[in-house]
Amino acid sequence: MEWAIRSGRIVVAVVVAALLAGSLAWWAAAAPSRTVTLAILHFSVIKGTTWSGAHHRAGQRLAQKYPNVKYVYREEVGPDSTIPFAEELIRQGAGIVAGNAEFMGLPLKDIADKYPDVYFASVVASDITRKRNFIRYFPRQYQALYLEGLVAGALTKTGNIGVVSAFPNIQVLRRTAGFYLGVQDAAKALGKRINVYVKYVGDWYKPTEEREVARTLVTQYKVDVLTQQTDSGSPLDVAQEQKIWFVGKDMDIVGFYGWSNTDTVAISFDTRWEVLYDRMIREYLRGNRTPPTLLYLGMRDRMTLADGTVESTVDIMNDKKVGVDAISPKARRQIPESIIRLVAQRREQMMRGQWDPFQAHALVSNGTGLALKDTPIPPKGTVVKRAGVMPTDEWLLSKFNFDLEGMTILK
Repeated sequence: MEWAIRSGRIVVAVVVAALLAGSLAWWAAAAPSRTVTLAILHFSVIKGTTWSGAHHRAGQRLAQKYPNVKYVYREEVGPDSTIPFAEELIRQGAGIVAGNAEFMGLPLKDIADKYPDVYFASVVASDITRKRNFIRYFPRQYQALYLEGLVAGALTKTGNIGVVSAFPNIQVLRRTAGFYLGVQDAAKALGKRINVYVKYVGDWYKPTEEREVARTLVTQYKVDVLTQQTDSGSPLDVAQEQKIWFVGKDMDIVGFYGWSNTDTVAISFDTRWEVLYDRMIREYLRGNRTPPTLLYLGMRDRMTLADGTVESTVDIMNDKKVGVDAISPKARRQIPESIIRLVAQRREQMMRGQWDPFQAHALVSNGTGLALKDTPIPPKGTVVKRAGVMPTDEWLLSKFNFDLEGMTILK
């Protein structure tokens, strides 16, 4: 009996030792002594742009948060220079290499097998190709855009809102749809009829053309609220000159860049790419060779910065204030309290993962958009997705190829 007890103790000791060894092995993989260099390839310049500027801020914040994370970057990277820059940075020690636009990030998949210990990543525009160590990522910006739409819809007095946009692509169509649903919910709540006009300039960063389109929207279509799906500050300049409201994108343009002020900027949405990069970094430091390869994070996904600030992947923000407090004081005086309450309610619900505009609303085609090889534009009036059904991440990221019914797409 005594031997049996001793034997049992030996077995227990062996099992405990094995468990401890496993825990220690995991701890070693996750230990702060491991280091990683995050390399971000920016498709544009950083200074003066909201898109690359937000990615750059993300890299800086992560380097501040983690003593074992280093951030390096290259600017104005085109698809022909993606691989040379990536391999140069890998030779210098980069463990995670990300392209911040799809057209120049996709080539990274071609060298993923060559460097099996490196995480490669690319922003999604419409292609969701992945590999074991080739990660695709994007934020659910449409959630914050929906809240911006509520604000914009409440502010317009002419009933005309203008969108200076880049070109028809799934990313743009999806984000504009989120904004439009917010506008229409505000219109319904207030008994208003609101027109949303979209005009394309042909690319992401064309300051002269963006200015011309913005002026056309104001002078010919009488818009008194202007927003953009482009990257320069030209539409904001026009809004300021014309003394109409502007709704910002990608970054708190007043708080972080000092562009204009809250007398012109009613609200912006701020994208915290660091929440997405943080997921990659944590998996890398754990030694995970099979990380999640599709990251589509939204308002309920958060991280804590070095200064203790807890932030969601996206949120409405203005002059470094968040939530309903971010609405311009001047604008807030013009917005009915019922809309303010609705903004607060929907934001809180999305933070908790309890509501989503693309689940709550039916998605009905306008008959315009972008024809894909295997997905034609649905005919006008087609209910592509009925209310109450949440589309899959894959569908939202790669198949949302139509404008919503009621939008006016200008030639």
